[in-house]
Amino acid sequence: MEIKVLENILGANEQIARKNRELLDKNKVFCINMMASPGAGKTSFVLQTIKALKGKLKIGVIEGDISSSIDAETVAKEGVPVVQINTGGECHLEAIQVQTALNSLPLADIDLLFIENVGNLVCPAEFNLGEHIKVIIASVPEGDDKPYKYPLMFNIMNVLVLNKTDLLPYVKFNVDNFVKTIKNINAGAEIFKVSCTTGDGISEWTKWLKSRIK
Repeated sequence: MEIKVLENILGANEQIARKNRELLDKNKVFCINMMASPGAGKTSFVLQTIKALKGKLKIGVIEGDISSSIDAETVAKEGVPVVQINTGGECHLEAIQVQTALNSLPLADIDLLFIENVGNLVCPAEFNLGEHIKVIIASVPEGDDKPYKYPLMFNIMNVLVLNKTDLLPYVKFNVDNFVKTIKNINAGAEIFKVSCTTGDGISEWTKWLKSRIK
């Protein structure tokens, strides 16, 4: 019975996700579902991307959190449209929540939309939101074993961003083994090594992103 209920929930979510995708495509908005563990640097990465693309692309953000609007308020200071979704305890965003948020955004004036999902490497992997690509942010302090512990998340992603590379001299993290593991799990994934503190690697990411949007 529980399996049947889960199938119904995921099926309903897929239907709404398709409608979200249709709406995004109609308005020519490229959408990224950003996922990561808490503290990996999702908001910092979004901010760095906004700053790097200012004047080149019009960007919007949907912020997902269990509670508070701290990240949304931080992003809004960059002058981009932001909608906050508080899940009230749920560990992921669902398509219906994103559908409501999309109706509150000026989609005709947005080229690129970030959906910052709730910090979690389990539940968000199960729920499509209507996005065009899924981006996972991993960070050096988390360790290089995350792909083994959360294989589904790393299997469904399109892009892996390794953040906080400025900490590599101080943390035990084998970059070569990490990249090799990622490629074994998901051979087609794009990989970017960045530091949101120093700005290293951001230009490579934004150059690739612009090419995808075009």
